[in-house]
Amino acid sequence: MKGVMRFGKKEKLSPRYIGPYRISKRIGNVTYELELPQELAVVRPVFHISMLKKCMGNPSLIIPTEVIGIKDSLSYEEIPVQILDRQVRRLRTKEVASIKVLWRNQFVEEATWEAEEDMKKRYPHLFETGEIPDQGTKFSS
Repeated sequence: MKGVMRFGKKEKLSPRYIGPYRISKRIGNVTYELELPQELAVVRPVFHISMLKKCMGNPSLIIPTEVIGIKDSLSYEEIPVQILDRQVRRLRTKEVASIKVLWRNQFVEEATWEAEEDMKKRYPHLFETGEIPDQGTKFSS
């Protein structure tokens, strides 16, 4: 489980794309310069076409950089919002409790399963209400 996300890395909570940003000019056959906002001034504005995605104009998919809270190191911390489900998996010698977590700026479909013990250490406020769903299934191997 990682709390710091970086753009471009394909980790489960990392945004694949940010923007949209306007193309200011074409540099080469496959290279474009973008008009980036001031908070991304440390990023070189020239990108290969494989790093770009055509904006289809669906405003619900756009996450403003102000909402994410990008740090100077071009990283941000994802914050858990709610526990959606719980399950206990049985391994050979022990049982491992997992919780399904809804993250800020993510859709419900993008919720992830995390180790309950790790989440209690990092985000104890999630467990204060005591409303952890217990509809999980026990699995045995």
